Formats: sequence, C-alpha cells, structure tokens
Amino acid sequence: MTVDAGERTFVASPDVVVRRIAGETLLVLVSSRVGDLDAIYTLSDVASRVWELLASPVSSRQMVDAVCAEYEVGRDVAARDVAGLVDELVGKKLIRPAGDAEGGA
Repeated sequence: MTVDAGERTFVASPDVVVRRIAGETLLVLVSSRVGDLDAIYTLSDVASRVWELLASPVSSRQMVDAVCAEYEVGRDVAARDVAGLVDELVGKKLIRPAGDAEGGA
C-alpha cells in the first residue's frame, strides 16, 4: 500500500501501548502474544514526533508539515520518509486509516 500524497488521515491503533524508556519510544502491539518480541517496536526521534501526532486523526500532509517545521529537512525528503513510516505502521497494524471502524481488523 502506498500512502496518498496528503489528504488521507490516520490514527494510532487502540491496540498499541506506548512507553518512553531511557529516551526511546517503544510501541507494543497488545493483541500479540505475551513475550512476542517481534511485536515491540522502537521509534526514532522523528518517528516519535509523528507518533505523538497520531494520538488524534492527522493527515499525511499535516505530518509532513510538522516534520518540516521541527527538523531541518526538505519537504520532498520529509514526504517520502513520512509515507514510508505510515506504510510500515499500517502494515504492522500500529495505526489505521482514521475512517476505519474502531479496533479494525
């Protein structure tokens, strides 16, 4: 799946627990088996900022705008990186399109 260039909105899955430990942001998909270390994800600083935005529905364009405003990065690079992050997070069921039913499949 490839994310649209701007208007699709996404939101964090309610099945994810986030913790900040020793300066790192960790995501745990709680629907996974206990002890499943493949269900623990570590985010970079920029990805952590995007994750904060995903607490409520946010468009890809808004994520890119925030990254460009807060980090020294060009819009094309930010758009590509945000699209890649969103694709990865959707693929791992950590986020979902904001219009999907609560707790989507």
